[in-house]
Amino acid sequence: MEVIIRPDADAAAELCAQLLADALRAKPRMVLGLATGRTMERLYARLAAMHAEDRLDFSQAVSFNLDEYIGLAGDHPDSYRMYMKKHLFDRVNIDERNTHLPDGASDDPDLECARYESEIEEHGGIDFQLLGIGRTGHIGFNEPLSAMLSRTRCKALTPETLAQNAGQFADPATMPKRAMTMGVGTILDTKRAVLMATGEEKAAIIAKAVEGPITSMISATALQLHPHCTVIVDEAAAAKLEQRDYYRWIFANEPEWEPYR
Repeated sequence: MEVIIRPDADAAAELCAQLLADALRAKPRMVLGLATGRTMERLYARLAAMHAEDRLDFSQAVSFNLDEYIGLAGDHPDSYRMYMKKHLFDRVNIDERNTHLPDGASDDPDLECARYESEIEEHGGIDFQLLGIGRTGHIGFNEPLSAMLSRTRCKALTPETLAQNAGQFADPATMPKRAMTMGVGTILDTKRAVLMATGEEKAAIIAKAVEGPITSMISATALQLHPHCTVIVDEAAAAKLEQRDYYRWIFANEPEWEPYR
């Protein structure tokens, strides 16, 4: 795992966008793993600008999102499909037929999860996985006690997650209590993972995820096992990392992956 500390949220999003853009230019048919949430909005805005200004090409890319709420069809205004259309899909030249999310309106959510996992495998796995982190330390919706080898499946959301995400719904009372999510094992199988976190409210959980013991109580700690994982944080989110001076030195003097800038 490599930890990169940037001065602020804009700089963190800029670096994350540059890493993805470099990867996409190197492999236009890249399979992207995408995430949602407020942290990602700044990143997607930057990618949309790179498409408009620098002709960043998404036309051959394929995408798989981490998760979707059970009970919400893709055209529901609060679905993650609609989130992705608003913040990225409708702002770049990706072929919507190549964009994949679990079908939250499926009559058989368990079967849908198995189908989604198989579809990822049929595409050769995910090349570049974007991740955020929830307050419980979840990646995707892998809440506490998620098995490290878990695959795409249905999960009940914790009260903390429900409270954190309720503001994204026009009527918070209608927020589903369950979701489909890629498993921890699915995420660990990705070829490259990049987690971005910003803001002081993420500082405590980032410190546990990066420097704490690996535990199923905090699914993000599993990323310590990933062979090619980068964690990008701003100074606020890095505030409780014990080795933050070392991480700064590594990035300035011996960066593990190029190009960064």
